[in-house]
Amino acid sequence: MEEFRAFVEAAKDPLYRMAFLLCGDAVRADELTQATFERTWRAWSSARDGDPLAYARRILANLRIDTWRRTRREVLTGLDHHDRAHVGDPAVAVAERDAVVRALLLLPVKQRRIVVLRHLLDMSEADVAAELGLPIGTVKSTSSRALAQLRTIMTDPGEEASS
Repeated sequence: MEEFRAFVEAAKDPLYRMAFLLCGDAVRADELTQATFERTWRAWSSARDGDPLAYARRILANLRIDTWRRTRREVLTGLDHHDRAHVGDPAVAVAERDAVVRALLLLPVKQRRIVVLRHLLDMSEADVAAELGLPIGTVKSTSSRALAQLRTIMTDPGEEASS
């Protein structure tokens, strides 16, 4: 029990960030994170044998995929009403992070998942492929297309308004 409690304390922020970047909504991110911890707890005997954080990330990604499959249509909210910026961050850093998150929210779900895992969580292409159950070539090509689209969005301020 104490081992799981320590895991939750260490993993709550990284899992919340991943959930938020995948769904774009603070409330859903909280729900996904909570559901991830619940499922991880139920499988704790298996999860703790390997890398519990990787196990939990896989659960979170699968929960998000399941939600997307059920709803098939999502409305992404902006960050105007909620921002979990750390107190003391310079305003410029917050504005830049906000611009990146807004750009990520414009990507299709599959591209967003790959970019978040690969570039924001610093996972290797092989790890992303294993975590999402995709061929490594799909991860590479999807990542390339997503980054190109992000570059366009980030350099063309009118792109966000037109989407």
